[in-house]
Amino acid sequence: MKRGKELIGVDLFAGAGGMSLGFEQAGFDIAASVEYDPIHCSTHEFNFPNCASICRSVADIDGQYIRSNSRIGNEAVDVVFGGAPCQGFSMIGKRALDDPRNSLVYHFVRLVVDLRASYFVFENVRGLTIGEHRRFLEEIIQELRRNGYRVVEDYQVLNAAEHGVPQDRKRLFLFGARKGLPLPRYPRPTHCPPGLLGSLFAERTPTVWDALKDLPEADDYDELLERDWVKASFRTPSEYSARLRADSSDPNDHSRPREYDPALLTSSLRTVHTDLSKKRFLETKHGETEPVSRFLKLDPKGICNTIRAGTASDRGAFTSPRPIHPHSPRCITVREAARLHSYPDWFRFHVTKWHGFRQIGNSVPPLLARAVAAKVRQAVADEVALGERRPISLGDPALLSLDMSEAAARYGVPSNTVPQRIRRESVANA
Repeated sequence: MKRGKELIGVDLFAGAGGMSLGFEQAGFDIAASVEYDPIHCSTHEFNFPNCASICRSVADIDGQYIRSNSRIGNEAVDVVFGGAPCQGFSMIGKRALDDPRNSLVYHFVRLVVDLRASYFVFENVRGLTIGEHRRFLEEIIQELRRNGYRVVEDYQVLNAAEHGVPQDRKRLFLFGARKGLPLPRYPRPTHCPPGLLGSLFAERTPTVWDALKDLPEADDYDELLERDWVKASFRTPSEYSARLRADSSDPNDHSRPREYDPALLTSSLRTVHTDLSKKRFLETKHGETEPVSRFLKLDPKGICNTIRAGTASDRGAFTSPRPIHPHSPRCITVREAARLHSYPDWFRFHVTKWHGFRQIGNSVPPLLARAVAAKVRQAVADEVALGERRPISLGDPALLSLDMSEAAARYGVPSNTVPQRIRRESVANA
């Protein structure tokens, strides 16, 4: 099937936009994103200025709302993708899809059907494939089949490290297509992490140091105590980081280039550690956990452990452990975490470390999303109109510094939509 238009994608539970970026890099036009957190929505709007950022809960909208509040209109939607949070796994006495705690998964299915999407990609924690949780996954599959969709059998858990991301991060992906359309295939591993014997044809997964070695040392810039950006001198990049800096071409990246200043080091607000914390960090060996903070010190020759997000106050206000830099006695910056997650340097996050790390920790690494999206694109059409790759301007930087009240006001939603963090002292900063 040949197509004369760009392929339209809709991102549900978009966050800052990891999956949006991966699907754009694979050649999709992300016309709309849905995200209920105003802070995340404003960050997505900054990075994807041509995408309609819809700041609403999926429970409160239907397919027509998405069409009417974006440029989709009556156009066909080629793919709907997203990772719905799952909180209720009890299988006793009722369907898990009927559990209110799992209503977001139900609404994902509902919107796929409502938009008459040709394809869908459902992403979630690999725990859904284990034990009684598999029954919940089977319910999702049955619901999709009842609504006219075929689902790829033998669903798979994919590791980002096997797709070029210097991080051990395993996630479940579920693919499907409307009846009558060809099913996509799962991507095969293209990279082999350090220390493992892989295929003779697999490239070596970039290491932690491949991702970080060209970045300026954040602690050398006092400006980064007050703001998250500074003009800085970068060192010689690896092949991996050169592509994230747009210093070298990437033949598999079909996204629109963004206009940005490559001399700016962004998303790099510093963390002030005590002398005692610095001493402990220095004494910790690569690949080992510092015993007081419980932070892992990154091995420059290895890959990063899974970067996780913290929780809001209604779920304990926990700050997820942040890795220790392999050569500097400090935690990594948001930009360094972004490098380890395969985000390009033009992509920016909320100026606060709290929100920035949450946005990365909650997201799918773009390179992993791209690998998945490329397989969907192959199933959609033999020949895809990728459109012109003319550079586009990023959004207003003020979007990245909005507090919750300001962001909520921008999108016309209550400021208490998302429970806020109650600040607590961190061991590493004590």
